[in-house]
Amino acid sequence: MFEKKLNTKPAKLYYAGDDLGLTFSEDKIQYKIWSPPAQAAAIEIYADDQGCKKSAEFELEASISDTWQIEFSKEYYGKYYQLRLKLPRKEYTFVDPWTKAVGTNSNYGLIVDPDKIHPPTWTHDQKVKLEDPVDAVIYELHVKDFSASKESGIRHKGKYSAFTERHSVNKEGMLTGIAHLKELGVTHVHLLPVYDFASVDDTDPDDYNWGYDPLYYMVPEGSYASNPSNESRIYEFKKMVKTLHVYGIGVIMDVVYNHTYHTQNSPFQKLFPNYFYRFTEDGKFANASGCGNEIATEREMMRKYIVDSLLYWSREYHIDGFRFDLMAAVDRETMLLAEHKLRKENSSVLVYGEPWTAIEPQLHRYQQIRKSDQKGTGISVFNDNYRNALKGNSDGTEKGFIQGTIGLEREINEGVIGSIGLEERRLYGFTLHPGESINYLEAHDNLTLWDKLARSCPGADEEQRKKMHKLGQTILFTSQGVPFMLAGTEFLRTKFGDKNSFASDISVNELKWERKTTYRDHFSYIKGLINLRSHHPAFRMRKRSDIKEHLHFINSPFGTVGYGIFNNANEDSWSTILVLLNPSKEWNQFHLPENRTWAIVVDDKEAGTEPIRFFHSDEVLVPPITGMVIYAADLVTGY
Repeated sequence: MFEKKLNTKPAKLYYAGDDLGLTFSEDKIQYKIWSPPAQAAAIEIYADDQGCKKSAEFELEASISDTWQIEFSKEYYGKYYQLRLKLPRKEYTFVDPWTKAVGTNSNYGLIVDPDKIHPPTWTHDQKVKLEDPVDAVIYELHVKDFSASKESGIRHKGKYSAFTERHSVNKEGMLTGIAHLKELGVTHVHLLPVYDFASVDDTDPDDYNWGYDPLYYMVPEGSYASNPSNESRIYEFKKMVKTLHVYGIGVIMDVVYNHTYHTQNSPFQKLFPNYFYRFTEDGKFANASGCGNEIATEREMMRKYIVDSLLYWSREYHIDGFRFDLMAAVDRETMLLAEHKLRKENSSVLVYGEPWTAIEPQLHRYQQIRKSDQKGTGISVFNDNYRNALKGNSDGTEKGFIQGTIGLEREINEGVIGSIGLEERRLYGFTLHPGESINYLEAHDNLTLWDKLARSCPGADEEQRKKMHKLGQTILFTSQGVPFMLAGTEFLRTKFGDKNSFASDISVNELKWERKTTYRDHFSYIKGLINLRSHHPAFRMRKRSDIKEHLHFINSPFGTVGYGIFNNANEDSWSTILVLLNPSKEWNQFHLPENRTWAIVVDDKEAGTEPIRFFHSDEVLVPPITGMVIYAADLVTGY
């Protein structure tokens, strides 16, 4: 039994040190936890992660900083542990939130030093450099989805190691896996949660969940490792990151600091009951997440935990960016501090999030970051205004601009300029700079764009829906701001109409690599659009003043949108670029600003940087349901 410890408590519930959890010296291991209400504490050490054989037990010593600590011998390195904590009314045995390694299904912590576990040349690994967020092309991806299919040609299906297989192909010999990502031209992979989450069994390869169920925030998820019981998850995660970096692709982590999977049973609640969560006026757990609880990010030690864990992923695992789930539930001060600290570590870091919550949080409005609140903070937000204007609501039959709805031209114009809101055009946007707008047509939530088009346009044949899909992608990749795409959209990804596949069978969620062969023309088209964007900085202006000076809308036929980017914008080699968007089922004639020689680089069949054909005129016919991009060829080539 514990012997009760008495100590003098400080007035402030805060510990500033960076040594919570396990820390390692040359010959000793220190274990320290923070728990103001604790009356006694001990660490139990086991030979395995099943708790079958206890190797040792050490009682922790209390200090006036509300911490409890012990030093023990290096002979216990590689073994497993649990914290036993005595509170005034209850005693718990669990793994503390500051753990950085765990065994199978996270029942026991693992006594290893992640800093000593890494692939060869890890210390020379470099994060991806960005001059501005608008230079990114973000590809949202679930680890299992990437490689689970039999058609993937990847051996390590559903694992971190799938990202290290460099020469995988499908049955027809088309590139899959990381080679496909490089071929497509994306700059960053946004991974759905890869911290340790509670909703899958590490030992069941068929168990599936998106992972928005946090358990241990500083530990890689075990179900994606070759062996969830040991340090494999640490090594293989780093090797995944390193391989992506070798290919010039950054890694963005999806982080969930708005709720935890467990509530009363969570390690936070056991460590310090009711401190880490928000409550309603009637004493119930608040629920901005819609998942049963709401983290009190404004509390000093919770804020410290969030910032420390983000910095840990940046430093230990070389993560390039962070996407915040239900970001409006994380208080503004915490978000600003996190962005500041992360950018100090890495000037190229991408920080963005959802500027909304599921339910109104227990935060004053001024404490939340919603659309427009991010202005000038270095934080970007998802532009659901643009998404809805482009395709209609996410799951229903409502149609948007790409399905031919008339009256949305103003909303499309606003999205085209990165939602900066130029007043003389009566467009009142929510961004200070275009890099604050994450432009997207679809994400892991809701119907895929291909499924949405099937639902909203049941009378359209496949060719018409393909043209709508191409039109949407053309708009996405030629708009100012940061383009964000769902993995597999380049070959018309379907989830068979499943609008919430968070726990659906892997057969619903996996990338179906045979579709790359079936829709190879569509893949080439999206690849061409990304190539166009990456090689022409006119589509990636960084300042509102540059957009105001160089981008101008032109008179266009009813229900269409046309605009020009002029005067070698952003030092582009093309002096004049025109983007002509025709969502109607009829051919439309656009009048051009000048009578000269133009080169078409995007039409209804092809996309890229090389001219498809030339014409000399002050007008052009744009095919039905088509985005066309042309440039003034005589100012470049001498025609």
